[in-house]
Amino acid sequence: MTRRRWIADEVTGNTAALVGDHAAHLVRVLRAEVGQEFDIATEAEVRRGIITSISDDRVEFALGDEHKPESTPLKSTARITLALAIFKFDRMEWAIEKCTELGVARIIPVIARRSDAHLAAAAVKRQERWQRIVRQAAEQSRRSALPEITALVKLKDLASVLPAGALTRVVLAESEEDTRLGEVLHSRLSAVEVALAVGPEGGWADEELAWFRETGWVAASLGDTILRAETAAIVATALALDALR
Repeated sequence: MTRRRWIADEVTGNTAALVGDHAAHLVRVLRAEVGQEFDIATEAEVRRGIITSISDDRVEFALGDEHKPESTPLKSTARITLALAIFKFDRMEWAIEKCTELGVARIIPVIARRSDAHLAAAAVKRQERWQRIVRQAAEQSRRSALPEITALVKLKDLASVLPAGALTRVVLAESEEDTRLGEVLHSRLSAVEVALAVGPEGGWADEELAWFRETGWVAASLGDTILRAETAAIVATALALDALR
């Protein structure tokens, strides 16, 4: 049976631990017991872990053999960054969860012109919640590392938090004149760093699309239909993953 995976908060030699609310979920919700086995992801590897001690806010594991995946689905250095404009939180957080499960490496919340002003103001206080969503989704999907979710940025500051080096940058637009996203990604198969920018409900404003093009982004569409922002983010992430396999 496939073991559930946890991403360790602390690792020292052949021991690891979950702490705080992270441990409390395992103890109170999943009713953990000493002797149970799980996969434990450290920064370097994934190892078999056996629970050796439990308290309300700490679970300790003895680490055993390394767990080796049967295959590596992406190029070893492939990474996807998702720049996600602020929109209604319940749908935005669903997109964050699902794109984490799919495998994004970085999520950048962005204030767009069409982001509701009240949501943009409230988003500053959502960082801790988003971190919890990312951690839970990463563990549920058996990822070995957490994606980064950055602090909220304005569009003009997006370049400052993008990864350095060669990067294919694609902004989603709804114009039928733009190339389909799949075609753009597959035409740049040498790229292992991809940044995707997904706008809010109503899409990016014209001046924002102009800014993207002026700063080296390629505009691409997802077809003739208009998708909700959260659907567009998930579809775009899936297409990027496919292009990087």
